[in-house]
Amino acid sequence: MFDAILFDLDGTLLPMDQDAFTKAYFTLLSKKMAEHGYESKALIENIWKGTYGMIQNNGSKTNEQVFWDVFSQFYGEKAIKDQLLFESFYENEFQKAQASCGKNEMVPEIIKSLKKETTLILATNPIFPKVATYSRIRWAGLEP
Repeated sequence: MFDAILFDLDGTLLPMDQDAFTKAYFTLLSKKMAEHGYESKALIENIWKGTYGMIQNNGSKTNEQVFWDVFSQFYGEKAIKDQLLFESFYENEFQKAQASCGKNEMVPEIIKSLKKETTLILATNPIFPKVATYSRIRWAGLEP
């Protein structure tokens, strides 16, 4: 038997077309944040810049800190003040992005069965806020 089994979330436990998911995600985010003065094209570009910053993170800060450091370079204090708006987005509107993902009905049972036999590890790129990651885990039919 194995000491542990590592599962990837996006595209494995949670079937998804990355392009369709990204389009749905940015459409929902742009719509929500336009109401608060964020222009869609610039917002998306700056989200990608923040994401790139997280990818380049040397570990001296959390990815969340790196993201907001980069993102606030473009929006100043407004970005910091609007963090709760972004969090609200992930708790609410982001949930509609689930429609762009598939679902493998066998995943919960497989995970439940394997959990009895070995240690399971769920892996994903840590570029989404915790609330969004937990949502995607639930979309796969699992509990964080």
